[in-house]
Amino acid sequence: MHQVVIDGPHRVRVEDAPDPTLPGPGGAVVAVEATSICGSDLHFYDGDIPVGDGIAVGHEFVGSVVEVGREVRRFRPGDRVLTASVAGCGRCEGCATGDPVTCVEGPKVFGSGALPGGQATAVAVPSADFQLLGIPEGMDDESALLLTDNLGTGWAGAQRAEFAPGGTVVVLGLGAVGLCAVRSAFALGAGRVLAADPVSGRRALASDSGAVPIHGPTVDAVLEATGGRGADAVIDAVANDATLGDALASVRPGGTVSVIGVHDLRPYPLPVLMGLFRSVSLRMTTAPVHRTWRELVPLVANGRLRTDGIFTHRFPLSEAPRAYAAAAARGGDCIKVMMHP
Repeated sequence: MHQVVIDGPHRVRVEDAPDPTLPGPGGAVVAVEATSICGSDLHFYDGDIPVGDGIAVGHEFVGSVVEVGREVRRFRPGDRVLTASVAGCGRCEGCATGDPVTCVEGPKVFGSGALPGGQATAVAVPSADFQLLGIPEGMDDESALLLTDNLGTGWAGAQRAEFAPGGTVVVLGLGAVGLCAVRSAFALGAGRVLAADPVSGRRALASDSGAVPIHGPTVDAVLEATGGRGADAVIDAVANDATLGDALASVRPGGTVSVIGVHDLRPYPLPVLMGLFRSVSLRMTTAPVHRTWRELVPLVANGRLRTDGIFTHRFPLSEAPRAYAAAAARGGDCIKVMMHP
């Protein structure tokens, strides 16, 4: 098979690897038909997270089952499936909640070194009955890929922001996850979403989803838009020091900051005293992807939650270096990249 490997900053290659085998009697092997680059993958590409001698990357993929273990009950060869980016054992009390982050054995992410990368021609998937979801009839690859991670992350970020119906929500960062958070906030009852990103093309896409793009210094713009009070909730889809500072300064007293971006691992000077005196709730999460499927699949399948316009570029898997370069430019014309083996 072929797989994408990152072995240093801006160093991507497609290499031959042994074909995957069943990861136990409860596992499956999936032939990948479409995979995508996530903002989290770019942390490996940019060098924010060390990769050692190299890592087979990718945690967003859809495809067809080619083999199942003897204990698998829900899937058979030929079934078209998507998988959650985060895996759990599927048997413990944590996984029973639909949130593998709380797995007793510890969560594992595809393409992080703990599990094989999904940017490949085939992937071994453990705990298939828990980990896989059959792709509904008529659902396109764009929607299915977003259900593996980005849409669930945006949805969880909006849910954990805990704003009341009609509330004002700020979304910081308008990549794929941020745009999903904008749409999710509206679906969950936000009356107004203010959208911030330094790239004008990304603000325009958020505006197309109903958000109000904000310009200039974020905190000033939010305070002006809210009469000096601040937003009911802020969803930070970037989570660098600058956006975390903006989020904490933009939320109203008693409001919530919901962090779904991936920080760069350097120490952050959290303004605890300010948060204490203003009674700010700070919540952070990796999406409970499995749990979100119960809500998101019907919303997407029935057209109540849009998934269009987020994938902007497509490449063959063999051109992964070009695909990563396009995604890493973070321009207004390239939001999310799909690759086909």
